[in-house]
Amino acid sequence: MKILSGMSLKEIEELVLGLNASKFRAKQIHNWIYLKSVSSIDEMTDLSKQFREEFKQVATVTDSKIKVKQVSSDGTIKYLIEYPDGECVETVLMRFDNRANLTACVSSQIGCSVNCSFCATGKRGFIRNLTEKEIVEQVLTIQRDTGLKVTNIVFMGQGEPLLNLDNVLKALEIFNDDFQIGARRITISTSGIVPKINKLAEKKLQSTLAISLHASNHAVRKKIMPIEEKFPLSELIPSLKNYVEKTGRRITVEYILIKGLNCTIESAKELANLLQGLKCNINLIPYNPVTKTDYEKPSNNEIMKFKYLLEHSGKKVTVRLERGSDIDAACGQLSGKVKKTCEG
Repeated sequence: MKILSGMSLKEIEELVLGLNASKFRAKQIHNWIYLKSVSSIDEMTDLSKQFREEFKQVATVTDSKIKVKQVSSDGTIKYLIEYPDGECVETVLMRFDNRANLTACVSSQIGCSVNCSFCATGKRGFIRNLTEKEIVEQVLTIQRDTGLKVTNIVFMGQGEPLLNLDNVLKALEIFNDDFQIGARRITISTSGIVPKINKLAEKKLQSTLAISLHASNHAVRKKIMPIEEKFPLSELIPSLKNYVEKTGRRITVEYILIKGLNCTIESAKELANLLQGLKCNINLIPYNPVTKTDYEKPSNNEIMKFKYLLEHSGKKVTVRLERGSDIDAACGQLSGKVKKTCEG
């Protein structure tokens, strides 16, 4: 049985030609999947009933299912999606009242090997990579369930996207070609896998690269992000500058603010110095509580002071609006309850 979710138009054409149908049928099916987000072949009403019955013998729309759906008080929706092998992954739909954009935060791996101390996903450990079709399935699940069209995608869910780069790039191509989502509406986040950043730079993609920095010096970053041992700031910053030079694209620097650890006045000055000469915007993220850590969220006054000092250095600085924290869907909170839920 063929799974239609994630198939290209060419793949669908090959499938329908095997049923002695025309390529036009393939285009109709392709539109039903990606633009109309149907859940079943029976919903493809411009296909004849006879063809639909024949088609159901060889194909189905999806083989995954929504295991848990949670809706936040702010409208954020978190889905726990179960794949045929029983493994689960979380994806989030974020909506903002004053914007037309609908952003899907997708996962690239089940679990994560990077193990940042402030993140729930890493506490589960790495289980496996997601295929490009499993990544795409997350966005299709959102669209089928809500009837809405996703306009923006951020690879900021579970896992390290650059450690599954081949499948992430294949998924990105499907988002571009089949969902008709422009590359500049897609963001790929990384904890700083330097060789993969260099590889990405050579591809000269128009997508945004977001770097999870979270510290202004080697000692602090090593404490909260073990990846710093393998790819230290002394290697990471030059690779980011190379990326900007090769692509012409501005980088987004993600920086989680943890009280008493990385959001002091000294940290802000050090961060401004570290990022000097790097074409970037800075996105400050107040820490979201995760079990098994002693970290705390800084006060609003501390956050605003930190922001002001960075802005004074000439950078554009924003503070991320918290979304979905009441359902553990905010930054760093994904995967906190996945394993327990999947195992019942």
